[in-house]
Amino acid sequence: MLKVDNLNVYYGKIHAIRDVSFEVNTGEIVSLIGANGAGKTTTLHTVSGLLRSTTGSITFDEKDISHLEPHKLIKYGIAHVPEGRHVFLQMTVLENLEMGAFSMNKVLKEDIERVYDLFPRLKERKSQVAGTLSGGEQQMLAMGRAIMSHPKLLMLDEPSMGLSPILVDQIFSIIKDLHSIGTTILLVEQNAGKALKISDRAYVLESGRIVLSGTGKELSESPEIKKAYLGG
Repeated sequence: MLKVDNLNVYYGKIHAIRDVSFEVNTGEIVSLIGANGAGKTTTLHTVSGLLRSTTGSITFDEKDISHLEPHKLIKYGIAHVPEGRHVFLQMTVLENLEMGAFSMNKVLKEDIERVYDLFPRLKERKSQVAGTLSGGEQQMLAMGRAIMSHPKLLMLDEPSMGLSPILVDQIFSIIKDLHSIGTTILLVEQNAGKALKISDRAYVLESGRIVLSGTGKELSESPEIKKAYLGG
């Protein structure tokens, strides 16, 4: 579904992403793991058009999307839930969800109900202003808003960041539910243990380079990964 080939991204003179290549196949959960500053978020931003690579290409469903503007990717079937959630704080939960469907030209009641089925807490708070929600609820809202566009590929950037262990478990359970109904997921996550547990495949980024790749099981059992990321 997604093929990323030979990306190189700079912030001024800083070479943030170095020759990064990876693939996401239809129906997979693929994770990018690594320490803070490894280049995970920069990679997602490049895929979604917020940053540009000086080399290489990005193809989605065999179409070159390397130079498309970010808002045009939604119609291709790509949704990006950014780090920090970025919900519309002055709007209600329902209004945020309706904004997620702008590319569909109309809001369908069944789409709203589908989100509420996945996130019952959002239904309870549908008339509440988003800025008054907890961090976990805002994360659920950001994910629900993205789902409203019926994405083929859902890109999640640090969905567990800053959440309590109970909420982290809930978020990962919802990611598995989304996967079970056919959503392909590209996950950026510092919680390597949780990410690898649900991933079909994963890539390890260090200093802007992919240094390891394999199935989630292979990487979770790797002595190198255990020592660096899993506390083993």
